Amino acid sequence: MHKLLLVEDDQAVRTTMVTCLELEGYDVEAVSSTREAIARLSENAYPIVISDIYLDDRTGIDVLQSARRTNPSCAVILMSGRGSMETVMAATEGGAFEYLAKPFEMSTMVETIKRAEQSFAPVDGDEAEPIDDLPETEMIGSSSRMIDIYKTISRVAPTDATVLIEGETGTGKELIARMIHRNSRRANQAFVPVDCGAIAPSLLESELFGTLKGAYTGADRDRMGVFEAANNGTVFLDEIGDIEHGFQLKLLRFLQEREVRPLGSSRAKKVDVRVIAATNRDMQKMVEEGKFREDLWYRLNVVRITVPPLCERASDIPLLVHFFLKRYNERYHLDTRLADSGVRVMTEYSWPGNIRQLQHMMERLTILAPGHRIDADAVRHAIDQMDSRDTASDTLADTEAEQIRRVMAATNGNKSRAAKILGIERKTLYRKLERMGL
Repeated sequence: MHKLLLVEDDQAVRTTMVTCLELEGYDVEAVSSTREAIARLSENAYPIVISDIYLDDRTGIDVLQSARRTNPSCAVILMSGRGSMETVMAATEGGAFEYLAKPFEMSTMVETIKRAEQSFAPVDGDEAEPIDDLPETEMIGSSSRMIDIYKTISRVAPTDATVLIEGETGTGKELIARMIHRNSRRANQAFVPVDCGAIAPSLLESELFGTLKGAYTGADRDRMGVFEAANNGTVFLDEIGDIEHGFQLKLLRFLQEREVRPLGSSRAKKVDVRVIAATNRDMQKMVEEGKFREDLWYRLNVVRITVPPLCERASDIPLLVHFFLKRYNERYHLDTRLADSGVRVMTEYSWPGNIRQLQHMMERLTILAPGHRIDADAVRHAIDQMDSRDTASDTLADTEAEQIRRVMAATNGNKSRAAKILGIERKTLYRKLERMGL
């Protein structure tokens, strides 16, 4: 058994972990601060270091860097209850062996340590460099499922591998695609999203590959396609499962050859683009039913990221709620407050529309919550409105005039955005504004 260094500022957690690891036969030295940890690391080359991320005026990333300087082959296991894309990126790029989201079972920690023991080998290359400026992101979540996604992003982003993102509508698939692009070598080039399900099948080929003047009636000029326009960048093909079977072969050829041939042209052009695709469908079932080409499926499914629905990571809901509240308070110059009871109700709700639904509801509540306080009653009322089929009448209810005035003021008279927040059609809002003399 190897000697371990444990860095944990919570005494109860530290004592529990030391007891459990010693029962497993490990010799554990435990400290409570980064200062103590770095001092110990300057004196001893520990083979395994376990450290919390958020400690004092320094972090577990500093412990990681010190451990790797002292012993390049050291396996550093980082853990945190406040995981984010930034911390996972820093841990991964700094050479951490593993990143565990708190709380975790001690059996998980023991299994991780055993994997680290099996992986010991001389390490070549330069020591890890300190990471100063980390990328900003709106990806929110510290659940184990999200930590796994962060780690996958950090590993696949620097490559040019094709990525397939699966998940229900509203789970944030495009946000993940943007994070992959932002952390790739193509970050300074174009990121072009294409909603394959929103484009008529007859126009999708022209949209992606381009058109020469005269290729068909109405083609009065040359038109560059998305793949050529995004050369050296990234193309995000959303709802890839919606493309027609006949066009799937053309897309497959493009992925194999990386050549585009505009409609009406006999010449192909080489392009260098990375493709990230997304779907809310069961692609494996579509392949089995013959609705999607198996060879295209394999070409797209080089790296797969499955985004869990919000109901399967309910522990992330409080983080998301506070994030959206801060955003909309700043946007609308408000000071809406959030009650613990309101957060509890939101955590217990199933969120069939996932993060997108939560975001829209938080925008509405920030503006409309009685007394600018989001408590349990306000949340339940908002959920009842969302679940109601007659959204317009429920949203406006008895105080519709006052609500409309407040939303119109908050959006600076933007009727489209106001209608969206109120949950009604824009034409319905127009009629009500006319009736109110606004």
